[in-house]
Amino acid sequence: MSEQAVTAQSEDFSRWYNEIVYRADLAAPSPVRGCVIIKPYGYEIWEGIKGGLDRRFKATGHQNAYFPLFIPESYIKREAQHVEGFSPELAVVTHAGGKELEEPLVVRPTSETVIGEAFSDWIQSYRDLPLLINQWSNVVRWELRTRPFLRTAEFLWQEGHTAHATHDEAEEETLQMLDIYAEFAEEDAAIPVIKGEKSRMERFAGALRTYTIEAMMRDKRALQSGTSHNLGQNFAKAFDIRYLAENNAQAYCWTTSWGLSTRMVGAVVMTHGDDKGLRLPPKLAPYQVVIVPIYRKDDQRPLVMETVNRLESQISAAGIRVHVDRREGQSPGFKFNDWEMRGVPVRVEIGPKDVQNNNAVLARRDVPGREGKQFASQDGIVGALEALLNAIQANLLEDARAFRDRHISDVGDYDEMRQVVDSGNWARAWWNGSDEDELAVKDETGATIRCFPFDQPEGTGFCVKTGQPAQKVALFAKAY
Repeated sequence: MSEQAVTAQSEDFSRWYNEIVYRADLAAPSPVRGCVIIKPYGYEIWEGIKGGLDRRFKATGHQNAYFPLFIPESYIKREAQHVEGFSPELAVVTHAGGKELEEPLVVRPTSETVIGEAFSDWIQSYRDLPLLINQWSNVVRWELRTRPFLRTAEFLWQEGHTAHATHDEAEEETLQMLDIYAEFAEEDAAIPVIKGEKSRMERFAGALRTYTIEAMMRDKRALQSGTSHNLGQNFAKAFDIRYLAENNAQAYCWTTSWGLSTRMVGAVVMTHGDDKGLRLPPKLAPYQVVIVPIYRKDDQRPLVMETVNRLESQISAAGIRVHVDRREGQSPGFKFNDWEMRGVPVRVEIGPKDVQNNNAVLARRDVPGREGKQFASQDGIVGALEALLNAIQANLLEDARAFRDRHISDVGDYDEMRQVVDSGNWARAWWNGSDEDELAVKDETGATIRCFPFDQPEGTGFCVKTGQPAQKVALFAKAY
């Protein structure tokens, strides 16, 4: 890895992001336009995301299943809003095995249709409800403008699909899963999010309501980080998902879907990263601690490595993900820079004097320079590391929340909103506009309604665009 500095965030954030993704070894270019190869270090971050979510899904009664990658084209067309919303992004297989297919197959953009068909077979009675299914898979949406992890033609995700007897049960499920996403984002990824409802223009194709968690990146753009959809009975009617109620009458189910993708890896990069590279929250870091042995002479090596190996065993036995940098021919300074780029939360430095004094130097990635360094006794190093990792996790969340809150402004009129958005910040304003008004805001400012936050002010106001009385506040921002 080159020691050349990366582009500063303040100079070109987009270029900074791309450089970090590749130089921190998260991904590599793919021969297929619009796709990337996720390298082991990047995939381990995704596995941390999967683990944190999967535990929460199963704790709330959901089970994992897997459905086909290929979906009959007729399935997609059975829900009108759905096909209209996804048709520009569909990849379609027309030939296979050297022959033209009788019916084209859509490469999975999302699975509401194929899962809806399965649900119609699996659900017969109210006793089969609720049906709570999650799938870990890849999907394909033929994006023309792509960026690693944030928007690619193929990406990894989970998609939950559930069926319920009533609207209220489906709504409760939809909001529960949004809460799980928000809890994961804040507790594991250290990303503060705002929960809210999407506008009709931003709603998932075919949904009754769409809820979202919105996060602010370091360039102050918004990133939709997870969504949960109350699908009403639209897909149930399209795919005949019915059940026999307790009164012996047939009724359509109420269904939901919800998803979070490898976009969350990009969110971690853009929320926490700095001009030296990644800053990974300890709960998601592939390595929480890296030990760098330091010695200048060959005769110092056995003594240093004996201590390093002993500490590695102790730290690993405590359940901390630890790695020893045993690379020969690389200076300690090179290794420091390399692990700073990769965002490892804590670096442990062990040299001959540390061996002699029975201590170690702990350097935290979230606090630069000497302020981030401390000495710890080797005898108590596990406890010191556990406390330090907890402090780093909390500090990254606090830092990101403070950054976000500094860049959200309440605005009273349209000119003020335009000024706030032009400066790159988020605007919070009363809204009662039409779809056409919302499109006009996007055309005139580049901002979209990210959501109507659940946390609403008391009282009423006047719409920032129309001046008409408004009952709720919306968040406007430029977004990825």
